[in-house]
Amino acid sequence: SMTSVHSGSRSSKTFKPKKNIPEGSHQYELLKHAEATLGSGNLRQAVMLPEGEDLNEWIAVNTVDFFNQINMLYGTITEFCTESSCPVMSAGPRYEYHWADGTNIKKPIKCSAPKYIDYLMTWVQDQLDDETLFPSKIGVPFPKNFMSVAKTILKRLFRVYAHIYHQHFDSVMRLQEEAHLNTSFKHFIFFVQEFNLIDRRELAPLHELIEKLGSKDR
Repeated sequence: SMTSVHSGSRSSKTFKPKKNIPEGSHQYELLKHAEATLGSGNLRQAVMLPEGEDLNEWIAVNTVDFFNQINMLYGTITEFCTESSCPVMSAGPRYEYHWADGTNIKKPIKCSAPKYIDYLMTWVQDQLDDETLFPSKIGVPFPKNFMSVAKTILKRLFRVYAHIYHQHFDSVMRLQEEAHLNTSFKHFIFFVQEFNLIDRRELAPLHELIEKLGSKDR
């Protein structure tokens, strides 16, 4: 069943604190809806905007959820992702990422994968905690730039999946987390495809895997 994605199988160790959606809120109901439809096993259907719902809110809830999933997946392999094992942030030999967030670090810096992922996840967390960007209260409108912020977050979260698949898949297999990783990534990809949230060029490091996941589901 698909629910293991959310119950977090064996390792409940997260890399950063989990981001909680307030219980009793509409977003919490949406998250519950998302989990229930995931349980049906039809991911293409599960990612669709539920009838009558606000697109921004649906994207917000799922972005928080993906942050939590990736947080947990990366948490399982942090001991294998070190300054010496991963001196650069890469996704295979052809793709290397340099960090910049446009505010604290304006000029992209070359750094190790653990450092990059720390910067990245801290940055995402700061966006998710910003009530002006991700309002948790009912009736507070999303800002005009919400969609572009969400796209940047998802584009960056993708890089963590890409790094795990390219550099740490053997560890994931040893830990018997591959089903968990594949399900989470497939859910992520179907979601970003449904709403056109990540440029195809950005997805290139996992192009073959994405093709494979898509073809099994048509």
